[in-house]
Amino acid sequence: MKTTINCFLPYADPAQVKATVEGLKESPLVSKIFLLATGEHCEAVEGCEVIKTDGLNTSEKMKKIAAAADAEYILLCTKYNNLVMGYFALDRFVKIAQDSKAGMLYADSYTIVDGKKTNSPVIDYQFGSLRDDFGFGSVLFFNAADFKKAAAGIDKDYKAAGLYDLRLRLSRIAPIVHINEYLYSDVTVDNRKSGEKIFDYVDPKNRGVQIEMEDACTAHLKEIGGYLAPKFTPIEFNKGDFEYEASVIIPVRNRVRTIRDAIKSVLSQKADFPFNLIIIDNHSTDGTSEAIEEFTSDPRVIHIIPERDDLGIGGCWNAGVNHEKCGKFAVQLDSDDVYKDETTLAKMVKAFYDQNCAMVVGTYMLTDIDMNMIPPGVIDHKEWTPENGRNNALRINGLGAPRAFYTPLLREIHVPNTSYGEDYALGLAFSRHHQIGRVYDVVYLCRRWEDNSDAALDINKMNANNLYKDRIRTWELQARCAMNKD
Repeated sequence: MKTTINCFLPYADPAQVKATVEGLKESPLVSKIFLLATGEHCEAVEGCEVIKTDGLNTSEKMKKIAAAADAEYILLCTKYNNLVMGYFALDRFVKIAQDSKAGMLYADSYTIVDGKKTNSPVIDYQFGSLRDDFGFGSVLFFNAADFKKAAAGIDKDYKAAGLYDLRLRLSRIAPIVHINEYLYSDVTVDNRKSGEKIFDYVDPKNRGVQIEMEDACTAHLKEIGGYLAPKFTPIEFNKGDFEYEASVIIPVRNRVRTIRDAIKSVLSQKADFPFNLIIIDNHSTDGTSEAIEEFTSDPRVIHIIPERDDLGIGGCWNAGVNHEKCGKFAVQLDSDDVYKDETTLAKMVKAFYDQNCAMVVGTYMLTDIDMNMIPPGVIDHKEWTPENGRNNALRINGLGAPRAFYTPLLREIHVPNTSYGEDYALGLAFSRHHQIGRVYDVVYLCRRWEDNSDAALDINKMNANNLYKDRIRTWELQARCAMNKD
């Protein structure tokens, strides 16, 4: 039997799909082209069939694709782009699909912006790749039988999480495979820097979307045995003998421009308990060390320069938390951020006792270097709820700030010695057994400026970061599945 492909393209108007349609028609593998239209009036495009749908990522759309498909494979374009397939690219998709028995495939691509072509590699899919914003590129290639089987199981009418839900369902049926080859080009219209895009999922206007995504992810976790019910190990807060109730931990390297502001925001805290500040100065060379020394006349300020030279941010945290002067609670402050006012530390510590939790996550506001609010403004991470936060944490890409930990437990778990994702790994590890408390008052100002670690990352660095976080999710999910079997 001849191998055939049905192609499904988002449709805005004939001009938008014309070049894509003409290119796809050149392949003898393409049997039908369907245009997915959300508008009331659709101009006919020669050689194409129109499917009316209620949105780009709805459950209804997934069902209509499954019903319309009559070929062995399905190609779904997820963006309103001009798609240009590479030389024999469709043949390659088919070949790898046959060899790998994949239910879904995706590939590296070229992105064209204002006529300039750049490489857009993507990362491998794994067991813990539960992010709803996982970067597949704009072309998804399905085994039609697996697609239909996944679509047949859809039991909720999602308006935004339809494709995400289908992908999770399909991952339980057959492998999702990354082809490490550049098989197509597409024109993008989203030219924002990476540092702007990473906050899309916490934009308040997207809250309804997040609720749907959480629902789909939670259902998936229940199916694979990774769901954890809201039952937590209580905390007694009686381990160890601590001189200080709390310690603020600041790892720093070469932040002479901002470190003074960070220190001042700590020393201005007002609390009815003793606290100190432990600064782990990771061999700064720009004057940061000298700036810190300006404050060491205050006995609360402990300036540590590690003997080791192989510490990332996580390693610096371990050095601070295991210092003999570290308090019962260790509270985070990044070297280029500040506490909002003098009540932050007291609010964070109070949350431990009020909510009986092993870790507390606050609420922050994004600002520029001069502490003026910038979009999207307040980041409250309301997706972290007592009822389901520990499960939803496997879907989201961050936990919020500031973060604070019960020191005896943190000393047992240890912080991964990395400079990205170490806080996320801790949140997952803590939440496996313990409640994570929340402070919804804005207690932290997260300053975005040109030297932030994620201000404007290139594609390779972003991929490395996302691959690591997905790996963290995989390890955690494996541990939870094993725990549920015991």
